[in-house]
Amino acid sequence: MDYRLLGRSGLKVSALSIGTVTFGNDGSWGETDLRDAQRQIDLCLDHGVNLIDTANVYNNGKSESMLGEALSDGRRDRLLISSKVRFPMGAGPNDRGLSRHHIVRQCEASLQRLRTDVIDLYHVHEWDGQTPLDETIEALDTLVRQGKIRYAACSNYSAWHLMKALAVADAGRHQRFIAQQIHYTLHSREAEYELIPLGLDQGVGVLVWSPLGGGWLSGKYTRHTRPESGRQVTGFREPPIYDWDRLWDIVDVINEVAAAHGVSGAQVALAWLLQRPLVASVIIGGRTTAQFEDNLGAAELKLTPGDVAKLDKVSQPPLIYPYWHQSFTAQDRLGPADLALHRPYLREQS
Repeated sequence: MDYRLLGRSGLKVSALSIGTVTFGNDGSWGETDLRDAQRQIDLCLDHGVNLIDTANVYNNGKSESMLGEALSDGRRDRLLISSKVRFPMGAGPNDRGLSRHHIVRQCEASLQRLRTDVIDLYHVHEWDGQTPLDETIEALDTLVRQGKIRYAACSNYSAWHLMKALAVADAGRHQRFIAQQIHYTLHSREAEYELIPLGLDQGVGVLVWSPLGGGWLSGKYTRHTRPESGRQVTGFREPPIYDWDRLWDIVDVINEVAAAHGVSGAQVALAWLLQRPLVASVIIGGRTTAQFEDNLGAAELKLTPGDVAKLDKVSQPPLIYPYWHQSFTAQDRLGPADLALHRPYLREQS
């Protein structure tokens, strides 16, 4: 297992990490009971995984509670715990958002459910446009100084949200976000427009959620075949698909590369992410232990330059404004962060 520094911090995380949205669930996401959770955690520990990700909202706290129980026999010391706050945890007007009241209250509730004294990485789970950012940042900084969390991070922020949050933290000499947990896949590469360049420029690492696009990129879904079970079979809406032909073109190449290596399509999609700039860890999950076992194989899969070129080409999104204009007129003054987006397009123009 490869271990990578998370952003501009000294924290090293495993290239693959454990997702727990199925822990305590009884629906289409898959149902993982305590025994299966412990088995999956042990499997990942045996492969060198050192980060496990949850959230207070996952199954209304059940995921955190089950994780706390699963780690109560000594596993806790071998894992970094990531959790999140933002979404509704009650019916009251202050039971959601990123106010100081909600953040502090929910952090303390998460610590109790997780049976731990500290959360290693604490994410704000989504943007809150009604709470002043200085209130949110100050609350997280206070939790760090109190020893209740070790690092702060964000998830699902747009680039201007993230840059503003970093500026507020710097102005107040508060703890900065060291990471952003984002949706990023061969199909969904929108993060490359701004979030990846911003992260490179500002030292904010990337954790990837739903790296298989809710199953679309596992290789099991094709133009002509569908599995009998799974999230997408039951009408799951993430990620939205706007161009089905483009999706199937990507899946065709994934399966072509997978066949050449004798592995699953899922391993190819994960391995592609692991070689992208700034990606520190890719969060894997599964409805079954067998899915976990297969996904863990991505850490050992070495894609050839030819494989990567095929996958890049079929999935490359078009340049939107102002990037197409920059590509035409600013080639002589692009910096390293700019080139994280522009480099492949400049090759096409040369």
